[in-house]
Amino acid sequence: MNKKVFAHVPYPYLGRNLDYLIAESINPEIFFSADALDEVIPEKMRVEADLLAGSGLSCTIHAPFMDLNPGSVVRQIREVTRQSFNDVLNAADIFKPQVMVFHPGYDRWRYGEKKEEWLRHSIDTFQTVLERAETIGCTIAVENIFEEEPSTLVALLEAIDSPRLRHCFDVGHWNLFKTVGMDEWFAALGPYIAESHIHDNQGTRDDHAPLGEGGIDFPLFFRLMAHYAPQAAWTIEAHNMEKLQRALANLQQFLPA
Repeated sequence: MNKKVFAHVPYPYLGRNLDYLIAESINPEIFFSADALDEVIPEKMRVEADLLAGSGLSCTIHAPFMDLNPGSVVRQIREVTRQSFNDVLNAADIFKPQVMVFHPGYDRWRYGEKKEEWLRHSIDTFQTVLERAETIGCTIAVENIFEEEPSTLVALLEAIDSPRLRHCFDVGHWNLFKTVGMDEWFAALGPYIAESHIHDNQGTRDDHAPLGEGGIDFPLFFRLMAHYAPQAAWTIEAHNMEKLQRALANLQQFLPA
């Protein structure tokens, strides 16, 4: 597989699929849920990391996100979130990912009147994350989830102003929640993009369909990626093997020569 292409793999499935990943030269984006992090065995992770590296594969990591919020206005939720982030950074210290993806936790329906408070707490959280990322040598990328337009992500990135804090553009989520076009999103955040999550939908639910099987304009997407973020990682977010294989086949037309 192309060195910039990765595929979503939940950590509990990594070990049982290592032979397939190595045989097919598929770089994994390892997703650690909070439950998975509670059960990890560092020695087992070191063996897995050595097998990936020894096979010439790279990895990225997706941090836990369910019920977590780095900018929560509730102190206890921030504390749990930061502990979970620290746990996944411990895993990253073993796997040495190129990029780690984190959810920002913002949506205007909950934080519309508390945007500045969310931003202040998010800055504190991600500054701590970046201190660990520096020692690991990886980039942190904040993914768009419920964001309808890019202003809150721009505010976070500009406030911290670190080359290690970048953006993960999830084109499927953009299609679900957008109030601005893809060109406008890239004009604001394109230079910050270190990774993209690639999946398709019809704009009504988060189908995670293979690219080209929904309503997203992927020729435009890949033109914008080539212009703004040519070195960014591409991660196929398929949730089963059949969709992964279809997505990889559909991706071939867009791979650089």
